[in-house]
Amino acid sequence: MLIVRELGIEIGARRLLNPVSFTIGDGEKVGIVGRNGAGKSTLLATLLGTNGEHLRVAGNVQRLGHWAHLPQEPVPGGLGVEPNGLSHVLSARKLDSLDADMQHARKALAENPTDQTISAFTDLEEKFRDLGGYEAESEVARLAAGLGLEEEFLLEDLDSLSGGQRRRIDLMRVLYEQPETMVLDEPTNHLDKAAKRWLFEELERFSGTVLVISHDLPLLDKAIDRVLALREGQLREYKGNYTKFLQQEEEQRLSEEKTAARQDADITRLKTLADSMRGQTEKRARLAKVLDHRVERLKSERVEVTKKERKVVFKLPAPPRSGDVPLTVENINVTYDTDPVLRSTSFITRRGDRILIVGKNGAGKSSLLRCIAGTQEPQSGTIKFGANVTMGYFAQEHEQLDFSKTALEHLADATVVTEVERRSLLGAFGLKGSAAHQLPGSLSGGERAKLALAMLASSNANFLVLDEPTNNLDPASVEAVGQMLRHWKGTIIAVSHERGFVDAFAPTHAVLLPEEYFDLWRDDYADMVEQR
Repeated sequence: MLIVRELGIEIGARRLLNPVSFTIGDGEKVGIVGRNGAGKSTLLATLLGTNGEHLRVAGNVQRLGHWAHLPQEPVPGGLGVEPNGLSHVLSARKLDSLDADMQHARKALAENPTDQTISAFTDLEEKFRDLGGYEAESEVARLAAGLGLEEEFLLEDLDSLSGGQRRRIDLMRVLYEQPETMVLDEPTNHLDKAAKRWLFEELERFSGTVLVISHDLPLLDKAIDRVLALREGQLREYKGNYTKFLQQEEEQRLSEEKTAARQDADITRLKTLADSMRGQTEKRARLAKVLDHRVERLKSERVEVTKKERKVVFKLPAPPRSGDVPLTVENINVTYDTDPVLRSTSFITRRGDRILIVGKNGAGKSSLLRCIAGTQEPQSGTIKFGANVTMGYFAQEHEQLDFSKTALEHLADATVVTEVERRSLLGAFGLKGSAAHQLPGSLSGGERAKLALAMLASSNANFLVLDEPTNNLDPASVEAVGQMLRHWKGTIIAVSHERGFVDAFAPTHAVLLPEEYFDLWRDDYADMVEQR
């Protein structure tokens, strides 16, 4: 349960949330919606009590019961005793540390079976049993199967896993914790259709409270019964799922327009009447003043019409011309330990190609992009760039960002020279006002993605390597990024599991993994995009 009283949030000179009060009761399923940069993740962090010192927060937040949180970004190394997936999941109930304590107690008992060592082991064993330790293996296996994660990855080092594999393990941890309130920030990132469907069913069966931020509209429709909509500092509440919210918002806007139009007509009529009485008799002049007061009162009471959200449009500058063959990839092999991920990947690009790499998680998509971007060396094979190629790289986890620099400072070495031009460019990608002076760590995942796109727009790149460029973006921005890249005249190699982005992007070619097959784009490849 959550009780919020007069909560207001500011960052720099920007007000993210005007003071608001609301309550979320036991068992409610609540979705927080809004465009990227509206402040959803900041609001969530404030509700969780994890907001940073860069925020000014007023009001009071009272959390009741046991809460569990799925963050948008993974914790490096996890939260377990060991840096692997299983330990990370078991740490949700502290079973990993409890198991380690039991091993020490068992050893002490074997070496010296006294009343003290017997009692110590018995107490630990009883606690382990009460927390479900003996059923942990089957429960973890159920969660892994539901989310489509092969159990062998639970024993791998977390930092060696792909983004999709890590996301599944983080989800498993929250579900395994069995809290009274579950807080989920973009839970369906990296999930395929089957895993999403399974997650929807889990959330529907969950008897506790759910608070979720998601741009996945089917999730919001199936899993929530209440919406908190954040826009321009205002938080509005709506009963029902996301579709119902959109209907109610449109009905409310139309009602506001009618009321405002009627009020405007009354203001115009009374003002015209008052003006006609001025300069006549003293009695009529007094009546005109009375009408003036009525006009001022009507103006102060005039209904503010909720604005329609504007269409999102992004734009990249025309790139300098590259050679006819910007990139040649020959026989790339990538092996981790003894496990080959890419065996002999080869393809050739032509100027203006839009190539999408398609394959399930772990098939080597990000590895291939890193090799092309030069951030990873293949075991064998060659990557050769053609004449006049300047590359821009969008990393899945935004590794290209410097978390010690502000958004504005990230454009310091760019082709845009003046601060006014840099601010204008950031604003064109939705980073307006004081957001220019924020560090990446204080930006939402969607805002960091937009900063990375702004960096590409400020470069001379004519060859883009993009790894999941639309993660954490709202649906309107996802489509806008796809349209932007579709009409750009440079060459692009991308990885994406967003069907909406791929449809807007309109690839010309595909690289299929693990088959290592290069082909012209076919419509049936689009059905493979959401496979993980």
